Amino acid sequence: MPIGFNEIARKMSNQSKPLSLIFNHKAGFRIQGPEGIYEQLIDIFSAQGYQTKAYEINDSQQFDKIMTEVLEQHLASSESGIIVAAGGDGTLNTVAKHVLNTQIPVGILPLGTFNYVARLLGIPLDLLEAAKVIATGQPQRMNVARINQEIYLNNASLGLYPLFIKKREDYNRIFGRLPLHAYTSALDVLIRDRKELKLKIWVDQKKYPVKTPLIFFGNNPLQLADMKMRIAEAAEKGKVAGVVVSKSDKLTLFKLVYQLIRGKIDQASDVYSFAADQVRIESRAKKLMVAIDGEIVEMAPPLNISVLKDSLNVMVPHDPASV
Repeated sequence: MPIGFNEIARKMSNQSKPLSLIFNHKAGFRIQGPEGIYEQLIDIFSAQGYQTKAYEINDSQQFDKIMTEVLEQHLASSESGIIVAAGGDGTLNTVAKHVLNTQIPVGILPLGTFNYVARLLGIPLDLLEAAKVIATGQPQRMNVARINQEIYLNNASLGLYPLFIKKREDYNRIFGRLPLHAYTSALDVLIRDRKELKLKIWVDQKKYPVKTPLIFFGNNPLQLADMKMRIAEAAEKGKVAGVVVSKSDKLTLFKLVYQLIRGKIDQASDVYSFAADQVRIESRAKKLMVAIDGEIVEMAPPLNISVLKDSLNVMVPHDPASV
C-alpha cells in the first residue's frame, strides 16, 4: 500500500535533527528584516537534515524559560541536534550557560560587534558561511571560565570597567548607539568615579590584600593577544588569567587608558598579571558590580573563579587533518 504525502512528511520530520535558533530582537531584525536571510539559513540547515525552530528572546526571564524548554526537547530527541546562538558574545554566553557540560553542540551565527569567540574558533563572520559551519562542521570542546553561578567566555572584571559599560549604556539610551560613547563614557568615569575596591584576593593558596580600581580576568586568548596582554598564554592553558591595577590616582588611570588604546597595557606601571587554578575574591561589601562578557551583574562576595575545561561543545569548521 503506497504511503501518502502526509505520512512521508511525518516520517521525515521524525527522522530530522532538531536545530533551535535563539536570537534577541536586534539580531532578529538582521535575520528576518527587510534584507534578512532567514530563508537562506533554513535552506542550508534543511539540506543537512535539520528541522529549524526559531525563538526570539526579549528579556532574561523569558530566556531562561525558553532555554529550559529547548533543552528538554533536544535531550528527548534521538538526535541531540544543535542549539544556535544568533547574536554577539553576550547572547552566546547566555545560551552556553544552559548547555554547559552536555553533549549538545552550540552553533554560532556571529552578529555582535567583536565576535571574539567565533574568531577564536575560526568561524566565518559571514552569516551564510557560518551557517554552513553549523550544518556541516564538527564539534569541538572549549574552556569556559566560571565566576560563582555565572560564566564568562571572554572576560569578567570589577571596578572601573563595569562603570564604563554602565555609563556607555546611559549615553546610548539618551543619544543613540555611537562608537564615540565608548571613549566619552571612559573619560566620564575616570573624571568622576575613581573609586577603589578594598579586597582580599586568594590566588590559589596565597592571600593578597589589595586596594584597586580595576581587576580584569580574561578567558579568550585571541582577545587577550589583541590587547597585547601576557596572560593570553595562561588563558590558552586553561588557567584563571587576570590583571590587577594597584593605583587609582587620576594620572595613573589616564596613563593606563592611553597604554590600553596603544595595545601596550602590559607596559603600564602598577599593572600586575597573575595566573592560577583557583581565585577567590573577598570583600566587606554586600554586592560587587561585575562586568561579564559585556553585561553588568551584581554579585554577592566571595567571588570564586575557576576554569571549566572542555565544558562547552561548539560547532567549528572541519579540520582537514582529521579527514
